[in-house]
Amino acid sequence: MADRPLHPETLALHAGWRADPSTGAVVPPIYQTTSYQFRDTDHAANLFALRELGNIYTRLGNPTTDVLEQRIAALEGGAAALAVASGQAASAYAVQNLARAGDNIVSGTDLYGGTWNLFANTLKDMGIEVRFVDPADPEAFVRASDDRTRAWYVETLPNPKLIVAPIGEIAALGRPLGIPLIVDNTAAPLIARPFDHGAAIVVYSTTKYIGGHGTSIGGMIVDGGTFDWEAFPDRQPLLNTPDPSYHGAVWSQAAKPLGPIAYILRARTVLLRDLGAALSPTNAFQILQGLETLPLRMPRHCENAAKVVAFLQSRPEVTRVIHPSVQTGIQAERAARVLTGGQGGLVGFELAGGSGAGRAFINALQLFYHVANIGDARSLAIHPASTTHSQLSAEEQAVTGVSEGYVRLSIGLEHIDDIIADLGQALDRATG
Repeated sequence: MADRPLHPETLALHAGWRADPSTGAVVPPIYQTTSYQFRDTDHAANLFALRELGNIYTRLGNPTTDVLEQRIAALEGGAAALAVASGQAASAYAVQNLARAGDNIVSGTDLYGGTWNLFANTLKDMGIEVRFVDPADPEAFVRASDDRTRAWYVETLPNPKLIVAPIGEIAALGRPLGIPLIVDNTAAPLIARPFDHGAAIVVYSTTKYIGGHGTSIGGMIVDGGTFDWEAFPDRQPLLNTPDPSYHGAVWSQAAKPLGPIAYILRARTVLLRDLGAALSPTNAFQILQGLETLPLRMPRHCENAAKVVAFLQSRPEVTRVIHPSVQTGIQAERAARVLTGGQGGLVGFELAGGSGAGRAFINALQLFYHVANIGDARSLAIHPASTTHSQLSAEEQAVTGVSEGYVRLSIGLEHIDDIIADLGQALDRATG
């Protein structure tokens, strides 16, 4: 069927795998092994010298994980992907693959709390400065950049602010400068395609919607294969100067026989090799199982979320609802351009009673789970100010979209009548 492109529903089931050549198994097996037999010493030497690709050690790659990487790369329209142990590892590696001590990146302020803390504190301790700007102003990324800016970073559908980033405008400003845009698409798989808007790199926490069942932690970095790293040797030195950790390899050159995968090749052979945040084969298998039904689940998440938005808007105790569908002006225009497959399954709202009302609402829920996760098949709720964003200062919480009364909902796949009934009784008890 190579004569025409396949649809996402088909790719989610078939990309990267047909059947096991020795047994005929249709489902990718769990290759629970640390190491792989080399055919001979020449084969081993060729693998380590990157003269050919293959399995060496599961910290670097694994056949089960390889299927997951190929499948997500195909779904995203990318050239190659790298699976890692968590979304946090994906975010960290995505930056560290381009920036080292003394360098900087520019990031939008609208971030998940864990990413904010990683950028504002942990990367800072490693010597990588992260400069925060309002992503609603694409020119702010240019103004905050200098000669040592290696990348720009945004979330497609920021958790928990839920204001869609202007990916196309930001990416278009960065490419002539040699600055790639890294996009965290965790909250919008399938409903947004960042590569279509000019993103260079896409990252995921596959723990969320892609896995979809709250069983397995994982992350993914996808290389779009369209950014010309070689054209900007001064801007991108890590990909264009000899790497002493790998026989002096220049990654933009070393990757050429293998395809437009210089970025992902370095991430695998340097960062994953040395820092070791490898995805386990069992988790790769579990995430693959979730991925197969993602095209079915995402529309239901979006449909249920839209009905929850309408319900919350009808409640007098709710002072504000946060969701792309209720936005106006340029925010609505950007959401319409980027979210072409649905408006997402996350919903935020604020209660008149502030923090006390928000906590009381959470405690009154019966169907919703109170957990620090999103994208599960089950409906979830949390109070970000006291949990996911609690390490941030009050000012930092404000710029990421978190107020004391903010409640974040991740709407699941239950029947909508049951979801709304639980929300209604919890609102009654929290504010009655």
